[in-house]
Order: sequence, then C-alpha cells, then structure tokens
Amino acid sequence: MAKKVVKKKKKGLKSLRGSGGSSVETSPLRPELIEKMPPCIDACPNSNQIREALMAVSRAEEFGKDLDEQIQRAFYLFLDTTPFPSVCGRVCPHPCEGSCNRKEKEGAVGINSFERYLGDYGLEKKLAPTMLTDEKKSEKIAIIGSGPAGMSCAYHLARRGFPVTVFEGFPKTGGMLRYGIPDYRLPQDILDAEVNRIVDMGVELKTNTIVGKDIPYQDLQKEYKAIFVGLGAHTGLKLRVEGEEAPNVFTGTDFLHKINSGETVDVGDNVVVIGGGDTAIDAARVARRLGANATILYRRTKTEMPAIDEEIIGAEEEGVKIDLLAAPLEIYMDNGKATGMKCQRMELGEPDSSGRRRPVPIEGDTFDLQFTTLIAAISQAPDFTGFEFLIEGKDWIKVDEKFKTKEDALYSGGDNVNLGLVIDAIFHGRKAAEAINEMITGEAVANNAPKEIIKMDKMAHGYYEEKQRTPINEIAVAERLKDLSGEIVSTWSNDVAVGESKRCMSCGMCFDCGTCWSFCQDNAILKPLVKGGEYKFKMEFCNGCKKCAENCPCGYIEMH
Repeated sequence: MAKKVVKKKKKGLKSLRGSGGSSVETSPLRPELIEKMPPCIDACPNSNQIREALMAVSRAEEFGKDLDEQIQRAFYLFLDTTPFPSVCGRVCPHPCEGSCNRKEKEGAVGINSFERYLGDYGLEKKLAPTMLTDEKKSEKIAIIGSGPAGMSCAYHLARRGFPVTVFEGFPKTGGMLRYGIPDYRLPQDILDAEVNRIVDMGVELKTNTIVGKDIPYQDLQKEYKAIFVGLGAHTGLKLRVEGEEAPNVFTGTDFLHKINSGETVDVGDNVVVIGGGDTAIDAARVARRLGANATILYRRTKTEMPAIDEEIIGAEEEGVKIDLLAAPLEIYMDNGKATGMKCQRMELGEPDSSGRRRPVPIEGDTFDLQFTTLIAAISQAPDFTGFEFLIEGKDWIKVDEKFKTKEDALYSGGDNVNLGLVIDAIFHGRKAAEAINEMITGEAVANNAPKEIIKMDKMAHGYYEEKQRTPINEIAVAERLKDLSGEIVSTWSNDVAVGESKRCMSCGMCFDCGTCWSFCQDNAILKPLVKGGEYKFKMEFCNGCKKCAENCPCGYIEMH
C-alpha cells in the first residue's frame, strides 16, 4: 500500500503514515559527515596532529591493529610537523591542553606527556624521519643558528631533498634549548639525539662559526640559493640600575649559559632572581641545586607571571621564595661586589599593551634584600651583529606570512622575530622551509579550508565515561636538589600512555563508536565492513529525524 503524505503545520516537517497507522515526524534535513577542528590542534602553534596520534594508539586494540605499529604511526604523525617531540614533550607549556574539551569533565588529556612518550619511543627504536621525495636537489640552503627555528627549517628542507648547511656560533647545537634550559628539565642527551636525527638526514653542521664575524653574510649569498636566519635571543637585558656591572650580578641567560656549558659558578648561599618568566624560575631552581637559598622578586602578582604554571609550583616545592609586587631600585656595593638592594613595593594599575595590569610604585613603601648573587632575568634579545640591515626602526626582524624578510631569498624565524615558545620557533622554521621550497620549485603547500572548531557544547559529552587524568610522576624534592642534571619527571610506560590516550574524545572526528547506527530506526546508516572505516548513509531510507546528529558524541554529524 502506498504511503500517504500528511502535511504538518510546522514548517519544514511532515509526517509519514504507514499501513500500520504509526506516524513518524520527518524533516527535509539530511545528515552530513563534516570533520571539525579539535581545539587542541587549533591551540597548537605548529598544528601538530594531536587527535590522530592519540586515536591511533587508543583504538589499536579495538580495531585489531598491532600496538607497536600504531605507536609508530602516532610518532610519525608528530614527526610530520616537528622534529622535536621529545624536547617539546619536556619544555612546551602545552597550550593544547589549555584548550582540550576534556577539561570540562575531569581534566585535559595529558597531551604533553603523550608527546614526550612518543618522542622517547622514537629515539629508543631509532626511528628515522620519512622523506617527502627521493629527488636530490642542487640548490643549497644556509641556516644561520641551530636553535629550534633553524633546525626545524633544516629538517623540513632536508625532507624535500635540499642540501642544507647550518652555521652555529657556539660549540654545540641547540641554541636556547641547550644554553637556556637546565638539564633537570631537558637532558642534553635527549637534545643531542633529536638534533643528530636531523644531521643524519644529510644536514651539514658548522659550529664555532659566527656569520657576520667569521664569515661575511655576503659570502653566503653567493653560494646559497636561500638563507634562513634564526639567531635566538641569547643576550639578557640589563636592569639599568647602578651596580649591576658587579661580578656577582648576572643576567638570567648568561647565568644559565655558564651552568649549561659546564662552568662552575659560585653563587654563595643567598641568591635573588628578578623576573617572572621561565628563565627566572629556571635560574632560581638551579640556585637551589647549587645549595643556595633562592628568592624571586617579581613586580606583578603570581597571576601575571608568564612562567609555566608547573614550573612555578615546582620552584615553590623546592623552597624558592617568591616575593610579589616588588621591584629593584638600587644595588648596594661593598668592596666591588653587590651585597644587597633597595626594593620598591608595587600595586597593580591599569592594563598595559600586553594586557597585564601595569605595576605602579607605592610611594614611600620600600625594603632591603641582602644577597650573595643577583640574577636579572627580566627579558632577553638577539645579538644582531652583522644583521643590522634587517632591523626596521625599533622592531626586530620583520617577516611576512611566509617568514620572508624584506631581502630577496632571505627568511627568518624564532626569537629574532619575536620572543615566543619553542613550538612557535618550530612552526616558523617549518613554514619558512615550505616557502623556500615554493620559491625554488614552484610547489606550494595546499592551504586547506579552515574547519569549524568543535566545542563541548556541540558534543554529546554524556557518552564519555569519567576517567581521571594520569598524574605526572615526579621524584621527591630532596632527590631533585642533589644535582643539576637529575630529571624531575619520568616518561610514561606503554600501558600508561595507552590508558591516557583513551581519554581523548576524538573531538570532531568519527571514532567508530556506532552510536549513530544504534539510534537510527530506519536502517539509513551503513556500518563499515572494517572496524574504523567510514560510515555511510542510505539517504533514500533517511527521514531526517536528526537522532544520529543529536547523539553523535564527537559532533561529526550535522544536519543540512
């Protein structure tokens, strides 16, 4: 018997009345599978493929795949965008976790620790990077600086078959990764291993070679088709207070450079560090490992401190005192050494250009601090010697969206463009490598259309069972302070990594949960024959009831 269509008053809806007399409300809308941008990837400056990597590991057993093969797949997903997963898994402040939708349940997925796990797995298994071409190109590229920006650029160019030479002024590679981050956060053997993986791709290194001093920049122009400048910000800024030229007053970068180079620094028993960033925290924690008491002086409140939250907490656990809303006024001298300083109490006023509230002196409210060593870690800048021609006005090196400077065939990235995160510098190097390749070969990287960022309010989050975040395994404070190189956090085991990966909700992408299929009463949804395959719709059976879209946990299905 033919179905009789009965019109409803509600616009766009109709009812199908079958032979049994039952009525089903229908709609002209039909389901579509539309991938969304997960907030973790959106928040990652380098757009690392976090969701795919987590899901590769988390669904391995259910999809009948070999776990080791899936871990390797996850490792290579990261290596497609970054050559430093082990490094970033230790030092990145993980903005991805700050945006993770799982935060609205019981806590963000441990993405940073997962990246570290994958990176260490790749090092242990000696997994080599994949090349993007077998072609060996003739055009030579010069990289100035072996920090994260320079080595990222070298890596992505080497993958494309370019002969690359990296010029480094210091004896060892790594830039601020080596000379600005203490071993307890980033062991040098881990950094060496990830740098060596890039070198093994055929990248040539020339250390102890300062371009602009040992080699004129113009000589490189004659020999190399393109040049990337990644100088790094190794010069600590001064306090501009009389007395800071004393031998026991250091900038934060100079102090950490000495320590990381193996020099012995006698800091005495009472160290004061000025600043609120990661360099200040690192300097204070190193001072504690050298046996001194350590005080951080910061002119704003803890809320405004730019340092990584975990590092601030770690410093306080280790006995670092943080004196807030205070700034230096005057350094006291005795027999050619700095012995203390006069400090000014502050209060917060209106926001400044950074968005943070401006510290304002409280008139007449001062105090004295005594110390054996003073470390000024207020900020840092690159040394532009030999590259002054790139500086424009008060700015540092300016680049366009492809990280090209105003000079032909000259690109730049990292801290000499603006002070940022390690992952920012890695992104700069990657995009510059893509632009250099495009300049030489004409091959542009496809720009995919931007995807909608999927938020928790567009997901059926009740589907996901509560599963507590895996805690970070740290050694005891007493053990931490015994030496400079003891790493605080340990890398996950396979079981822990797999367990934490299962907390990923695959925001915006199907993970074959079968929910849409189970809710469809009209047999309009075809399950994939192979687990993890693509779901399909039989539109001739669909009546637009919207149950599949309303109950899709990850927000992958839309009605249009």
